[in-house]
Amino acid sequence: MDSTQKPGLRRGPAIDESTAPAPFLTGRTALITGAASGIGRACALAFAAAGARVYVVDRAAQTARAVAEESGGIALVVDLSDPDAVDGLPDDADIVVNNAGLQHVAPVHDFPPERFRLIQRVMVEAPFRIIRRTLPHMYGQEWGRIVNVSSVHGLRASPFKSAYVTAKHGLEGLSKVVALEGAPYGVTSNCINPGYVRTPLVEDQIAAQALAHGIPAQDVVEQVMLERSAIKRLIEPDEVARAALWLCSAHSGYVTGTSLPLDGGWTAH
Repeated sequence: MDSTQKPGLRRGPAIDESTAPAPFLTGRTALITGAASGIGRACALAFAAAGARVYVVDRAAQTARAVAEESGGIALVVDLSDPDAVDGLPDDADIVVNNAGLQHVAPVHDFPPERFRLIQRVMVEAPFRIIRRTLPHMYGQEWGRIVNVSSVHGLRASPFKSAYVTAKHGLEGLSKVVALEGAPYGVTSNCINPGYVRTPLVEDQIAAQALAHGIPAQDVVEQVMLERSAIKRLIEPDEVARAALWLCSAHSGYVTGTSLPLDGGWTAH
């Protein structure tokens, strides 16, 4: 598909590096899952530029190490579907960005149960385990930030995505409970809810969406992904990363237990 011809594929405005954040996170440590590509990589680079030491958590060893080298961080190669491996992650993070996710597109009656379970383990149980491990450290210093990369699908449903929608709704509930429990200790917990982001996860589901909806692959972005969005383009990973960074800034200390839509107007309907 040619992005010069398909309006929905045009890129968002480039981030002006002259407006890069001051190093307000110097001395802080951020643990970011799914950090080898897409939103996670953008978050790793943005948080490192803001002064944080970054744990780059991903199962893709080579790309995780490349992002760690680029950000000056530490690569942790972990399969988040393995509870024991998740429980072995560091517990000294001041900031947690739960970003890792996967997708499967199929009607409920054809949805593989094992795939459903896998998506819940990676996208709900792993965030719970990571938060559970890191909260005592945050409580002890009376400061912490949990940023859960949810989705517009944490607020709305779409057909053929039962596991993903279920997981994102579960993450929303977990985030709110942590917000209530963490407030007395200076810990905030919020969700970010982007629409379709220009990432490999989105690009890889175009063929499956075309099959499920019975339309050509070249029409999926405009007719399915952007059909409910007022802004007719995919959101860029850097835009999501900047929102995550803002939730960790001095300007957002009173923001907790909320969901921040970055959906181009999808939920305005």
